[in-house]
Amino acid sequence: MKQEPVSEETFLDTLIDLCDDLAWGRPANEDALFALTREGCGPERYVRLAEAFGMMLVKVESREYHRTQLIADLKARNAELQEAHRLLAERNSHLMRTLQENYQAKKIVGQCEAMRKIIQLALTIARRPINTLILGPTGSGKEVIAKLIHFNSPRCQGPFIAVNCTAIPDSLFESEMFGIEKGVATGVSARKGLIEEASGGTLFLDELADMTLPNQAKLLRVLEEREVMRVGSSKPISVDIKIIAATNVNLEEAVRKGTFRQDLYYRINVAEIRLPPLKERGDDILLLAQLFLERHCAYMGRPRLTLSPGACRHLLDYEWPGNVRELNNEMERAASLTAGNLVEVNDLSTRLVPEEARRPESPAPLDRNTPADGETPPFPPSGDARYNLQEMERRLILHVLNMTEGNKSRAADLLGITREGLRKKLLRMETEEKEPTRPL
Repeated sequence: MKQEPVSEETFLDTLIDLCDDLAWGRPANEDALFALTREGCGPERYVRLAEAFGMMLVKVESREYHRTQLIADLKARNAELQEAHRLLAERNSHLMRTLQENYQAKKIVGQCEAMRKIIQLALTIARRPINTLILGPTGSGKEVIAKLIHFNSPRCQGPFIAVNCTAIPDSLFESEMFGIEKGVATGVSARKGLIEEASGGTLFLDELADMTLPNQAKLLRVLEEREVMRVGSSKPISVDIKIIAATNVNLEEAVRKGTFRQDLYYRINVAEIRLPPLKERGDDILLLAQLFLERHCAYMGRPRLTLSPGACRHLLDYEWPGNVRELNNEMERAASLTAGNLVEVNDLSTRLVPEEARRPESPAPLDRNTPADGETPPFPPSGDARYNLQEMERRLILHVLNMTEGNKSRAADLLGITREGLRKKLLRMETEEKEPTRPL
């Protein structure tokens, strides 16, 4: 539709007003702009100018729309990120509380006199900013004591960094322990070392004696200067760490042989804790065994298992060369392979119970007329006037109770009846036969 032409002055004033609105962020009068683009509204060049301005306005509005959407998306992403950070902080806080609770003195299994003294010493050391050396055989729980010290110290909110000195090759010792600067090699970015990561907390050096002499000298300088220098850097970085070292090697003997630096030994061994082997901890073996057994059962989703008296005797008699770690592995095996609810002697590994010491799954038939090893025979002698079903049941029950050392639950399982059924049979035997049963 052809429109009546407007004056040149009016045309330009309208465009100028639209430009001002656009420049100052005010809503543009799109109807007025559309009127200027109609055929015959003004000179052709002016109309083309209005059309070009309209296209520009459309693009600007489109960009503004996308910008608004982008801002809204960024706000939503930022809110999600803040919520994720909040949840992560909560989880970290919960994890820290859990770790601190797990490494409280009351949670450490150790009732023997030696372990009580060690726990008390560890708590004393925890309150002091001193380096500590933990000595003990492999698998005796050195890292557990190290964590006990850390989580009961003023540094408990800081990191606990465990380093296996044996696992770090000599060629990577400096970069792993001290860190590395960006640009040392192609594609290498700046990275903190383990010592720097432990700043504000505790650095646990496991298997310290396996560290080479040159690396011992480098570690000694860190302990003396309290600073590290990253590979490729000339600027030292201050660190605040507490050192706890552990080894199964006699370091005094290693110093005499020249395989361990004397100055490093004295620098680390400000306080010393010696852990006894598991075989010297008495009934702690059974406490630890039951604890490990319950943990593995819970992990495997199976009912709680208990140790039979016979299994307990073998656990106490064994030498445990692998100490607590070996005991844990043994209980994991028992939790996996035990068929019933009671860990029997036959459920233990051949390391603990040799084949020749194992009992057969089913007791061998006994001679009708001869008791075996003082046990009550299941059958009365030939010619006995009481050779009847009731007497056979009574003797069989007593025989099985003797076999299980008075364990009613185990005896009931072997007899194929419930524990309550066994109890009723025993009461009946007491009433009818007037014979007291074996106290259980």
